[in-house]
Amino acid sequence: MEHIDQYSRAAVEFTLTWNSEKASHTDQLWADPVSFWRDVLVPQLANGLLGKGVGERETIVIPAGRFPSPFDTRKRVMLRPEQFLGTDSQGNGLTPSPGRFYPQGLLSGVSGVYRASTSPCRCLGREGECLVFDLNHPLAGRDLVLQAEIAAIHPPQKKERGGRCEDWLERISSDGPGMQAGFTGEGGVFTKGNFTRRDEQPDALFYRQPRLVHHLDSTARAAISRRYADLIRPGSRVLDLMGSWTSHLPDRLELSELTVLGMNEEELRQNHRATATVVQDLNGEPQLFFTKESFDAVICTASVEYLTNPLAIMTEIRRILRPGGLLAFAFSNRWFPPKAIRLWSEMHEFERLGLVAELFHATGGFNKINTLSRRGLPRPTDDPHQELWVSDPVYMVWGMKA
Repeated sequence: MEHIDQYSRAAVEFTLTWNSEKASHTDQLWADPVSFWRDVLVPQLANGLLGKGVGERETIVIPAGRFPSPFDTRKRVMLRPEQFLGTDSQGNGLTPSPGRFYPQGLLSGVSGVYRASTSPCRCLGREGECLVFDLNHPLAGRDLVLQAEIAAIHPPQKKERGGRCEDWLERISSDGPGMQAGFTGEGGVFTKGNFTRRDEQPDALFYRQPRLVHHLDSTARAAISRRYADLIRPGSRVLDLMGSWTSHLPDRLELSELTVLGMNEEELRQNHRATATVVQDLNGEPQLFFTKESFDAVICTASVEYLTNPLAIMTEIRRILRPGGLLAFAFSNRWFPPKAIRLWSEMHEFERLGLVAELFHATGGFNKINTLSRRGLPRPTDDPHQELWVSDPVYMVWGMKA
């Protein structure tokens, strides 16, 4: 069995876990190759991995004060409204919303901030006539736990010639993690304008033709399936909400019943796991016609972005779940643009995690709320979109009825 040494090149899955005021969060990044000779790793983590083999792992704690971008009160800035240069898709001036993240490059006249900067900043709202933004890293001020698991050890190279140097803590903590943390200030996203769509025709017209295709690649589907298997107890009564011809549940997970509610009768007929099916447009009729506390788990895969009145649906889900029952949403970065709510397309991928998590809090009656992101895995060879280098990212949010 091979083991990691100071010259090894390996495939490593990094897992960052942390807590916000409202939820627990797990962010995973597949990294390949990781060079133990060239790349930057937290020394404690690198030393702990030496001598370890495939399947073994090392875990360290990174206190908030030792994060490379610690919280700094001076990064709270106030601007005149005209200093915010954001525009919508039509080029019209954009008014920033409290709690939302925006690229720092949209802020004009801020010391050290340049137009090309894509680093996120969070709008905190207004103070008098001024807009207030927080330029801190989204993870600043939070204690982190970082784990690295060795997935594969590559054959040694005859000669190391150098190359690109990766800082892996920076990679896993950048481009999203932290942005799913709930906003604790005033304001909110649950306004009617955020849930309009480009195509407001009846959904039955859009979904009248069956689509017996997968909307995510096989690696992403397998990740979702495994997580559902971890969360759902065998023998459960499960409702697959906004489902189709596949419910993304592993065959090995035995259920007492699986009810699939969707928009297309032919798609539902093809679902071999379903014990019952229901054709219903939740945007037209948000009431769920099931008895109180009749399900142990409700899942919704790659569909939450289409709900125009999600709080009404959440209230119904809470009613039909038994106490301690699971509600889990899974999604990626692929969807039907005409039918997705406007806010979804405007948000960063990690902000969408925060939006879905906020559904649980705004509805009330849920606890043990978790978010998960998994990125960077190789694109499967059976996927037709080989022009894309990595697998579809997986994002999940789940919680339990209190």
